[in-house]
Amino acid sequence: MESLRRIATLIWKELWAILKDPRSRFTVIGPPILQALIFGYAATYDLNQVRYAVYDQDRSEASRQFLADMDGSGTFRRVANLRNQKEIGPLIDSKTVLLVVQIGQDFERRLLSGQPADLQVVADGRNSNTAGTALNYIGTITDSFNARWQQAHGGLPPPVQTVPRAWYNPNLETRWYMVPGMIGMLTLVQMVIITAMSVAREREQGTFDQLLVTPFRPIEIMIGKSVPSILIGLVQVTMVLTLALFWFKIPFQGSLAILYFGVLLFLIAAVGIGLMVSSLAATMQQALLGSFLTIMPFAMLSGLNTPIANMPQNVQYITLINPLRYVISIIHRVFLEAASLSGIASDMWPLALIALCSLSIAAWMFRRRLV
Repeated sequence: MESLRRIATLIWKELWAILKDPRSRFTVIGPPILQALIFGYAATYDLNQVRYAVYDQDRSEASRQFLADMDGSGTFRRVANLRNQKEIGPLIDSKTVLLVVQIGQDFERRLLSGQPADLQVVADGRNSNTAGTALNYIGTITDSFNARWQQAHGGLPPPVQTVPRAWYNPNLETRWYMVPGMIGMLTLVQMVIITAMSVAREREQGTFDQLLVTPFRPIEIMIGKSVPSILIGLVQVTMVLTLALFWFKIPFQGSLAILYFGVLLFLIAAVGIGLMVSSLAATMQQALLGSFLTIMPFAMLSGLNTPIANMPQNVQYITLINPLRYVISIIHRVFLEAASLSGIASDMWPLALIALCSLSIAAWMFRRRLV
């Protein structure tokens, strides 16, 4: 009984030590609630409101019936009716649409004559998972249309046959999408943890106080903590990039200079986030937990696993401050479609703004803790 009493006393002491510290209380309560909300709203692999465009060369009753099935499915949302084939490329390049449905001129004539009619679907293959799921949905709609047409008109072969074509990733290989995206994901994890732990480690060991009595100014100390992390990040990026090119044989279509420029902006933003975490953490344990609390939302809201367009509108607004969202887009576009610097400007300037803001806030918080 005495042994059980001592154990119970020790358990109560540990629980009290955690609960009496405001930071520890937040760490215990906050992350599960936050992560549950993120998973509940963002981590869905079902597609809804998929943006698509139509190039209907036939403009017949049959083609209108098929497109009405797509519009009424609740999955697809038509955003453009094209007038010529040249409009397809810019829409997919800019990610305005996920796919384009192209219906040939003799669509209805072939159906009425008992011949199969081809329906071409041009999909954005950069996100192979999303494109594959969308093509499967179109296959289901096609099967439903075929069953109704055969019941009304007869005919042995399936009247409509879909002919998919994926741009930038013809075989829809998942690794072509995932491995380049992991460059940003892995780098974020390492940068935030390394930067946050570096300051917390010195605080725990007592060497941080010694650093304060040196002639170094706060901004110099912050730069000294930031630059090594950025250099380590560039080395890690190079390692993953080498694996992607030579081990997984993923074709690289773009410019290494543009890729590294985008990654450098991302590393600066990640280091700024790590310094913010370190300025709030008093121990290495708090720095580690704070890092994971920061990394999880960024990872879930990056668009790597779940399309951002499929998230609720309010959650999509939150992703605008996520640097991982922009660097993954930059890496994919440079890697797979050879995007130029002007082509990725829409991702570059928000990333540069986030990097500037994160470093400025980190510098203010860092200076505040030193005085």
